Amino acid sequence: MTLKELEIFYKLAKYNHMGKTAKELGITQSAVSLAIKSLENSVGEKLFERIGKKVVLNEYGRRFYEETVFCYEALTDAEKMFDKNKISGHLKIVTSKSFGNFLMPELIIRFLNKYKDVKISHFIRNSSQIIQMINNGEIDLGIIETEINEIDIIKEKIGSDKLIIVSSNEKLSNKEVFIDTLFDKKWILREKGSGTREMFIKALGELKKDINLFLECSEFDEIKNFLLKDSDMVTCISEYAVKKELKEKKLFEIKVKNIDLKRNFYIVYHKNKYKSKLLNEFIKCIKSGHKN
Repeated sequence: MTLKELEIFYKLAKYNHMGKTAKELGITQSAVSLAIKSLENSVGEKLFERIGKKVVLNEYGRRFYEETVFCYEALTDAEKMFDKNKISGHLKIVTSKSFGNFLMPELIIRFLNKYKDVKISHFIRNSSQIIQMINNGEIDLGIIETEINEIDIIKEKIGSDKLIIVSSNEKLSNKEVFIDTLFDKKWILREKGSGTREMFIKALGELKKDINLFLECSEFDEIKNFLLKDSDMVTCISEYAVKKELKEKKLFEIKVKNIDLKRNFYIVYHKNKYKSKLLNEFIKCIKSGHKN
């Protein structure tokens, strides 16, 4: 018993005519007859009877129809779902806070507007959590800004970001300074495991032991609120995260001489991850939508 035989069975049950059924399916009448005979041999009963010029279901045929039509429709729906020319499915994506909050929404909206049969679950975590989720097989794709050396994870650069030192104290932005001249300020940094924090601490090198770490926070908005309330507080943050506040002159960038805070954004996924057509299209969307 095959799906093709079942298709012919349902069409013949609909048209009650060998010629019309053959024409509808684009096959010969003899092919229709052979398929029905093969199906009847499989179930061990005659399913049709000829009445005049019509071929109609008998009592066995009607019962067979009722018992199988739901399963047949489910199977044909499944075939359509995995049509190689159709983009559909469900992606689980986890991104770092910088990319996820400020760049990802526009990319997801653009993708979902183009592919109506796609669903996306998007979550925000720090970079170390994303790596752990990939290794655990919990997600399809991650986006991080941390340099990693994981043999089981593939990373592809998709763009870059700039970390900057900011404060609500405008006077601090008047001239370029060495980073260690700011160590007496109250530093507020992201939590451990954050790509932003890891890059900043790494860039400090031996100087990291001298920084006055006053407070740790996990959310950008929380960090910005502290900065706005205390002009003696300073942070290292993604330029994307404070774009609005810089433009409105609520926060100010402090130019530093002796530290490089440019970083890359990476797509990351497990080396054994099957890259479906859907996943490939989403990666293509991200790469074309974020270039700098």
